[in-house]
Amino acid sequence: MYIYNVTININETIHQEWLTWMETHILDVLNTGKFISAKLTEVLVDEEMGGKTYSIQYTANTRQDLDDYYKEDADRLRLESFKKFGDQMLAFRTELRLIKEFYPTNIHN
Repeated sequence: MYIYNVTININETIHQEWLTWMETHILDVLNTGKFISAKLTEVLVDEEMGGKTYSIQYTANTRQDLDDYYKEDADRLRLESFKKFGDQMLAFRTELRLIKEFYPTNIHN
C-alpha cells in the first residue's frame, strides 16, 4: 500500500473555514477512485511561521493508483485549493510505501 501525505500550514484566521472546506475536498479526492481511505490529522507543533498545520494521508492500494491520480486528477484538485486559499496556505507532499503494520499481541486492561 502507498500513502500520499499532504502537509498543510494554514493561516490561523481562516483555518476553521479551511477545515470545513477540506471535508468536501477530501471526499473529492477519494471519489477519484484512486484511494481507499483518508485520514485528516492536526500536527501538534508550534510553527515558527504561525498558523495551524494539518496532515491528510490518502491510502492507495498500488503505485499505479497513485501515478494515475497524478496524471488524471492532481492538477485540477490542487488548483481548486489554490483558487480558494491561495497564499493563505503552504503545502508539501510526500509519498510513503507501507512495509508492514504491527499490532499488539496482548492488550492489558
